Amino acid sequence: MDVTLTHGLLLLFTGFLAGIINTLAGGGSNLTLPALMVMGMPAEVANATNRVGVVVQSLTAVVGFKRHGKLDGGDTGPILLPTIIGGFIGAAGAAYAPSDIIKPLLLGTMLTMALIILVKPAMISPALGTEVKKVSQTPSSWVWLTIAGIYGGFVQAGVGFVLLAALAGSLRYDLVRANALKVLCSLVFTLASLVVFIAEDLILWLPGLILAAGTLVGAHIAVKMAIKVSPNALKWFLFIMTLCGSAAAMLSE
Repeated sequence: MDVTLTHGLLLLFTGFLAGIINTLAGGGSNLTLPALMVMGMPAEVANATNRVGVVVQSLTAVVGFKRHGKLDGGDTGPILLPTIIGGFIGAAGAAYAPSDIIKPLLLGTMLTMALIILVKPAMISPALGTEVKKVSQTPSSWVWLTIAGIYGGFVQAGVGFVLLAALAGSLRYDLVRANALKVLCSLVFTLASLVVFIAEDLILWLPGLILAAGTLVGAHIAVKMAIKVSPNALKWFLFIMTLCGSAAAMLSE
């Protein structure tokens, strides 16, 4: 596929915004997927190519959060395992499932998350000092993390919201640490799904790498923002992003 200068700039800009949005909340793929499809990619190719940027953005954010001491490593293995399993399942389903189920799935996720933030904000934003739980203490977290992996492997867009619900809701991490673990989970299961998409030869590498360059810069900036912003401001940013994600899902073809 030929990549024009206009397309390249579009991918860099949307990648930059997505890197910020995905690191602080979720739903950045609502920008990058349409940008890839504007270039003429079929939905399944855009869905696969988008993962290149997600991997780079997630790796950048993980390194940044770890450098600032916000990435808790004590329970990482039990958190990652279900998301990896779910990622493989979701990616396998995405390679063969009809694309017309993506919109209702995305819209349902966005609206559910927005409702949770409004009706039960403590579920997604625990008070400072709340004791963090281990996966072994909360069997329900295994279910939520597996669902997040399946969803992320399948569609990617909006998976940050599902991960935050599992990490902040079930395991009671504060939003900054939940975001740090969220991007780690996203990195791992996106790598798992990338293997499936590479095997299916669905990735266009040049636009994927241009997109990744933008997400790298966005994620780097977003980590610094996440460290400094108040939990309440982060919660409302999350809410606004869910509404934007809902609007994007409704307006998409």
